[in-house]
Amino acid sequence: MAEIGKGGSAGKLAISVQKRLTRAQEKVMQKLGKADETRDAAFEEMVANFNKQMTEGSKLQKDLKAYLTAVKTMHDASRRLQDCLADMYEPDWFGKEEMDAMTEEMIEKEMDNNLEDTDTLWLDYHQNITDKSLTSLDSYLAQFPDIKARIAKRDRKMVDFDSARHHFSSLQKGKKKDEAKIAKQAALLEMAAPSWAQGLISAHQVAQTNLSFNQAEEELGRAQKIFEELNVELQDELPSLWDNRVGVYVNTFQGLAGHQEKFHGEMSKLSQNLNDIMTKLEEQRELKKGAPAATKTGEGPKSEGTNHSESATPTPKSAVTNGSDGDLPPGFLYKVKAVHEYAATDGDELELKIGDDVLVLAFDNPDEQDDGWLLGVQEAHWVQNKDTSAKGVFPENFTQKV
Repeated sequence: MAEIGKGGSAGKLAISVQKRLTRAQEKVMQKLGKADETRDAAFEEMVANFNKQMTEGSKLQKDLKAYLTAVKTMHDASRRLQDCLADMYEPDWFGKEEMDAMTEEMIEKEMDNNLEDTDTLWLDYHQNITDKSLTSLDSYLAQFPDIKARIAKRDRKMVDFDSARHHFSSLQKGKKKDEAKIAKQAALLEMAAPSWAQGLISAHQVAQTNLSFNQAEEELGRAQKIFEELNVELQDELPSLWDNRVGVYVNTFQGLAGHQEKFHGEMSKLSQNLNDIMTKLEEQRELKKGAPAATKTGEGPKSEGTNHSESATPTPKSAVTNGSDGDLPPGFLYKVKAVHEYAATDGDELELKIGDDVLVLAFDNPDEQDDGWLLGVQEAHWVQNKDTSAKGVFPENFTQKV
């Protein structure tokens, strides 16, 4: 049984080697111009498009993975920076024993929540790009190796078809010459043969010639069938694959842009929150610095006419004025500067341009205020007209306190 197995393996190996030799000989003959080659210009263009498409897709996949690696690196760097900030943040810096413990606890809680939200945003951003963009791109590229292998097989079968076609053609051309030679040789043999054997030798020679011709014809038919089946399949698949590339690119970059927009929008809000927290800490520091001086003078924070007015505690930005001094509008809270442009989409909204100074006002009815929105009037309008008729609401995260 082992010998039979070895014989079968050796037979397959011999057939494989013979096919390679035959293909190599055929290619040499074609390059030397001694044998014609089957050419299909339309199919060759499809293959060129396929190779271009595969190269572009592989580059996009590589660059997208590099982008994800950069996102993870940026996330790690951001996390280390935030952890450093959290470690350094100590309420004792601002004299916790002299300040309201509730305020300190509130600020510390806001800081912890802000850091957790930031970390979650980075993780979601990385995961969304991986799931929506990279995974679909991987699935798209997964079909290329199989098609590439079938294109290579189609090329081999085309060489086999050309070889079988040339072999059959040579037999067809030489058939008449061979028949004449066989007839002459058979005639000489029959003259020397006994009478009962006359005609048998000639018939045998003709039968052998016909057998070779029939075998070559059958081999040509098999080679042609295999080649045409592969050729037809690829001619259907390659144009469809080429057309699909646009949809894949659109989905990949559209998804990436959507995730980027959402991530940076949310991150902008968290960055504004962090900036607000730092502003509160700075206000506490100023309050702490001003408190001893106010105690020594025995006067209020906004006492006028004192010789020590520079060391008095400033009015908190959240204090609401009644507009009695004429320099500030009624209900004034604090001033902000626009850091992003905002186009008003409704009649009660305030349009912003980068650098605009806006005086934030208190809502007449606090219940009307939406989260993340402020009410205000352009400072330039107030200075010129001294009225709040042009007041409107605007998104808080498009501005920064000044």
